[in-house]
Amino acid sequence: MKNIIVPIDFSDESINGLRMAIIIANKFKSRVQMVYVQKLPSEVGRVGLDEEHKKVTQAFKKLTGEYAKKMHDSKMLDFIIKKGKIYREVVNQAQAFENSLVICSTHGASGFEEFFIGSNAFKIISASDIPVITIRHGSVARDISTIVMPIDVSNDTRQKVPITALIANAFNAEVHVLGLTTTNSEEVESKVTSYCNQACEYLKDHGVKFKFETRKTSSITTETIEYALDVKADLVSIMTEQNENLADFVLGTLAQQMLNKSPIPVLSITPKEIFIMGTFRTSGAPY
Repeated sequence: MKNIIVPIDFSDESINGLRMAIIIANKFKSRVQMVYVQKLPSEVGRVGLDEEHKKVTQAFKKLTGEYAKKMHDSKMLDFIIKKGKIYREVVNQAQAFENSLVICSTHGASGFEEFFIGSNAFKIISASDIPVITIRHGSVARDISTIVMPIDVSNDTRQKVPITALIANAFNAEVHVLGLTTTNSEEVESKVTSYCNQACEYLKDHGVKFKFETRKTSSITTETIEYALDVKADLVSIMTEQNENLADFVLGTLAQQMLNKSPIPVLSITPKEIFIMGTFRTSGAPY
């Protein structure tokens, strides 16, 4: 986790993403790169783009001056201005580095472009195999002391365990392994319990503090959020694709629901076998 990419539109929401990035960067000694994406010249005209570029550059320099001193190394905070589709350019920038993480807001509105209206945050998650932390609303905790990790019956559910353990170790956080079932099937309950035990064994082997609990629920999303609020969690760790039980399938995937509903930052991991990446080119010089 040596490089953290933060999409910025200069709204308070996107600045929260920067604040969280710095908190994590200081634990991992990471580089933080802020990204602003302009529209293509064909969409707005060259003159408008040039003027916007100047304004964004000035805003970034001001932001860097304010937040670089909060970094473990002030030289490890920089920015880049790109052109194209927001989600594509953010993903491309993250994939330009090894061992990256993206931290972004699901909403944003400022004097510049309205950045994350619609599904850009989810598109970033869907188009990349890089872990993404999304922040919906509110302030960011100064530390990560409690992480909730829901485990369901899907085969992919365990893929989030290693990175969750990595973050937990860096912050000396406690991981709450939350086994969730949505049926009365003994076979399903047995499988979820087995997955939870495997997760707990991994955490134990890697020196991570943990708690383990199982619950039956009609909505994995609602149960996860309510539990996370009860234990005052600082982060929820999920896979982008989960078991498609009827209730959650109708409303959308767990990841989409969590992005829309969770007041707590969400770490989303895309299962390796379903990762979809386009062959997009990336350009732009960092400052």
